[in-house]
Amino acid sequence: MNVALSTAPGELHAEIAAYLDMVDEGRRAGRPAPHELPVAQARIEFEVASRSLPPFAPACTVEQISLPVRHGQLAARLYRPVLANATLPVLIYLHGGGYCIGSLDSHDAVCRQLTVSAQCAVLALDYRLAPEHPFPAALEDVRDTWNWLQEGGLALGLDPARVALGGDSAGATLASVICAELAATQGAKPCAQLLFYPAVDARQASESHELFAEGYLLESATLAWFYQHYVPQPAQRCDWRCSPLLAEGQLRGSAPALLLIAEFDPLLDEGLAYAEHLREQGVVVESRLCRGMTHDFLRMAGLVPEVLEYYAQTAAFLRRCW
Repeated sequence: MNVALSTAPGELHAEIAAYLDMVDEGRRAGRPAPHELPVAQARIEFEVASRSLPPFAPACTVEQISLPVRHGQLAARLYRPVLANATLPVLIYLHGGGYCIGSLDSHDAVCRQLTVSAQCAVLALDYRLAPEHPFPAALEDVRDTWNWLQEGGLALGLDPARVALGGDSAGATLASVICAELAATQGAKPCAQLLFYPAVDARQASESHELFAEGYLLESATLAWFYQHYVPQPAQRCDWRCSPLLAEGQLRGSAPALLLIAEFDPLLDEGLAYAEHLREQGVVVESRLCRGMTHDFLRMAGLVPEVLEYYAQTAAFLRRCW
């Protein structure tokens, strides 16, 4: 399925264009792309780059916790609004990074902004990463967290009846797959799913993968490197849990979805297609094409103040679902 952009691409946001120029200068000076590095070094470089972004994280209460999962304990970070004293709705948040990089620290500001904007708790997971833990390890961690929250969330002031799942890029894919899996069960269901520029087709066959292959922050070669580590067996890439755009009926009954899709992103076409794919399977969908934005723009609110409006729209969507 391929849903083409209805109009030609516009212009990059000026601040993002300037940031990309700085990235290009670093490349010309010899700084390698993530896919040109060993995984361990790519993780370090991503954290360094994350700290270099202008800060925007608002104040909230943060607690480091450990969750029981099938392989042992999973580190997590629980965010709450300052002075919150009631049982809160909760967003399980899954960071991006192609299933290989990214961390609780790299997406700390995103979680803080979501907490304050939506006045909810945010439970961020340090799920297992590839290549040490390939597909479907991360999905197992998210599913185990859901089960824990249903059984033990009230003890931490979290309302198990008002839970959303969300994430960016690879994290959005994990969130959407778990929402679909839970829809097929007889148990509790999520109230919403937040899908920020999701990676939903590991085949990388769309036009936008060529159009925005280089120079727009996320590169198609880096995506291929991510998939090489996450799904080392090529046949796995057609498993709908890796490529939910290929789901045939498995998405039916999933929680209402909000999709934010970046205009200048290799994942543009599959994001647009996924919004339609969800609708075709009966899912309530609100989608936004975020003009002038690249992949990962939610972490750029300190650079591009207009990004805060997308947080406001996300908070409004959550309030409607809760």
